[in-house]
Amino acid sequence: MSQTPDKRFTPQELAAFDGSDGKPVYLAYNGIVYDVSTSRLWKAGKHMNRHHAGGDMGLELSQAPHDPAVLERFPRVGVLDAEVLKPEPAAERVPPWLARFIKRFPMLKRHPHPMTVHFPIAFCVVAPLTLLLALATGWPGFAAALPVLLGAALLFTPVAIATGLFTWWLNYATARIPPILIKLAATPVLFLAVLWAFIECVKTPDIAAHPGDHLGFVLVVLALLPLVSLIGWFGAALTFPPHDD
Repeated sequence: MSQTPDKRFTPQELAAFDGSDGKPVYLAYNGIVYDVSTSRLWKAGKHMNRHHAGGDMGLELSQAPHDPAVLERFPRVGVLDAEVLKPEPAAERVPPWLARFIKRFPMLKRHPHPMTVHFPIAFCVVAPLTLLLALATGWPGFAAALPVLLGAALLFTPVAIATGLFTWWLNYATARIPPILIKLAATPVLFLAVLWAFIECVKTPDIAAHPGDHLGFVLVVLALLPLVSLIGWFGAALTFPPHDD
């Protein structure tokens, strides 16, 4: 392993090595500056359209699905002459029994919410479309499918909420950032809308056959589509936040 060179970078100097216009791609972690220019994953100084070179990656690497040790593959070119951004050690936040469980099943560190969230999204998208088809065609099969779709959404939405809260706590240290705050506010509204619509659908099996008498039900079910889209949009913003090219 190469020794750390004596070159000291200020944050301003490090920012110049951001990979733009053919510049080297440097980043810092735990006070060490690495040259990752040869990595195809850091092409033009960007990684996964989310992380940008030329800065301290301390907090960002704490949320990454891989171990920071991957940086040891790259040359060390100096040290960062600034206060190092160190994330709160996971051991101080995670109970020992949970830490052992996560170590045994590493996928729990990153993947439970992305895996489970697709189910309520799918059902909350298909249910409004099915209702529109029922209203447009009058075919009883579409109306019969509504309670099934709403019931599935009702089943999976709490699972997605629970895994989302777990991911927020484990990987984001319950940081109160705008996308998360919006999701925290909108998701309970989605759940309550699904719950009410499901109850109404069970109470009145032919509810879709008489939309004029149940306008509130129709509006609530149709509202599931923009509501779940809003939640999904800000969820995606956490992984692939918008940035200026």
